Amino acid sequence: QVQLVESGGGLVQAGDSLRLSCAASGRTFSGSGMGWFRQAAGKAREFVVAIRWSGSITEYLDSVKGRFTISRDNAKRTVYLQMNSLKPEDTAVYYCAAAGPDVDLRKAHSYDFWGQGTQVTVSS
Repeated sequence: QVQLVESGGGLVQAGDSLRLSCAASGRTFSGSGMGWFRQAAGKAREFVVAIRWSGSITEYLDSVKGRFTISRDNAKRTVYLQMNSLKPEDTAVYYCAAAGPDVDLRKAHSYDFWGQGTQVTVSS
């Protein structure tokens, strides 16, 4: 098992920044892909971005391109999501997830483990 714990969410104003962290523990996640998803109230969960063990990054969700940046520190078993220029429409619960290698990281069903989520609320 891999346990994932997100942190860094909160209530901010439009234009502010937040950095989400996702710390992994338990079974090694060596070789894993890590993704960020989000789910706004009343909406379906959507893929934001993912990063492979090698550091290669998938496409970002169009609405966050140029504002969000994913990174990972394999030694610390942690993945980050730096979110700048936040907008009210970024308000959602943000989830990180872990997947094995060689899967389509854009698809939620590719992931084996999920964190509990962290709330991000952006006021206008």
